[in-house]
Amino acid sequence: MTYDLVVIGGGPAGVAGALTASRAGLRVALVDSGARLGGQYFRHSAVPGTEPGLGRFLRQGRALGERADVLLRHQAWSAAREPDGTLVVHCVTRSPAAPGGGAGERPVAVRARRLLLATGAHDRPLPFPGWDLPGVLTAGGAQALLKGSGVVAGRRIVVSGTGPFLLPVACGLAGAGARVLGVFEAGGGLGLARHPLLALGKAGEAARYAVGLARHRVPYRTRQAVVAAHGEREVEAVTVARLDKGWNILATRVVECDTVASGYGFVPQIELGTHLGCGTRHDVDGSPVLTVDAAQRTT
Repeated sequence: MTYDLVVIGGGPAGVAGALTASRAGLRVALVDSGARLGGQYFRHSAVPGTEPGLGRFLRQGRALGERADVLLRHQAWSAAREPDGTLVVHCVTRSPAAPGGGAGERPVAVRARRLLLATGAHDRPLPFPGWDLPGVLTAGGAQALLKGSGVVAGRRIVVSGTGPFLLPVACGLAGAGARVLGVFEAGGGLGLARHPLLALGKAGEAARYAVGLARHRVPYRTRQAVVAAHGEREVEAVTVARLDKGWNILATRVVECDTVASGYGFVPQIELGTHLGCGTRHDVDGSPVLTVDAAQRTT
């Protein structure tokens, strides 16, 4: 069967795109590697949460299941264009009965006239001395452990990096019982102030995180970041630096901890697009991204 549209990615963007297309009368398939829809943002939690918009997303997921083919546990690893222009997404799917891999895996090819990429992004780690010690995780990794398995990454945790994603990570860890020793934001913490409409839309969410940090007595410090981790076999302490606007170190101090959750934003996953020959460019932060027009169409 050849679909009108295949959507790769079962997070909020992929589900919204697939649902819109199916409501317009297209035959749609959505492919996702997870066992459930939700992606990283709406990862089904082993620890109850109140992610904004979760109820709406669940309703969209149910509606999509009635209108389109939702192919879960399908890991898309390659995409190609056939001579007649048909796009083929090559997947590996695994039966739930074979979590260890091998016997339950089989290749699947999904064909469509059009392809919508909603593959999301992954953490951008910045290396520092000691970053390979056990106990150093990306911020997204710490959150995935908590939300996906109910596992708290450590007992005394430092959260460091840049961007608003540090806030839900810190609040989630503190709410699960960890002692979060601080959120150290390397920037000035005023990025949204340059985009007042976006800031207004996120004001309520930011207020909830501020209340959460205050409730658990988690300090939030700007122009500071972890610049080194120390320990013989695992993290025992970190060096936190005070920074100027150019991220030059002004002063340092040592904070004893057993875990570091570090993240400096996200890097989009564009591999499938580049397999198809889509053009790329460098975004304002230096990340490679696909080149798109005003309607989000690739070249």
